[in-house]
Amino acid sequence: MQFIEYSGMSARQFDLSIGASNGYTLRMKKNHASIGSDVIETIIRTYPQLNLIWLMTGEGNMLNPDKSILRTGELPEQEKQELERIIEAKIKQRQEKELRELLAEVTAEIEKRKST
Repeated sequence: MQFIEYSGMSARQFDLSIGASNGYTLRMKKNHASIGSDVIETIIRTYPQLNLIWLMTGEGNMLNPDKSILRTGELPEQEKQELERIIEAKIKQRQEKELRELLAEVTAEIEKRKST
């Protein structure tokens, strides 16, 4: 949403510009949902000035000072490694969260069955 506000677009205009359904961005924000890698790829292709690491993690500068890197699709090795590290950490965090939620559901179900 920060980039949408920065660019002066509406959420609908942004959704259309990346080929997403109307309301996609607002639904993602409302549900605190993550966007898929295909959408991230489309966003970066459409808006090469966006910093990929910022887009994925919210860290660093929103705008990429070297737009040519994203246009060519080639990242320096150090940035590739950093990106892979960030992605792996995010995946691990999501897996741990999902496991905790599943454990809570199973525990609640077991408790419910005990009480009946």
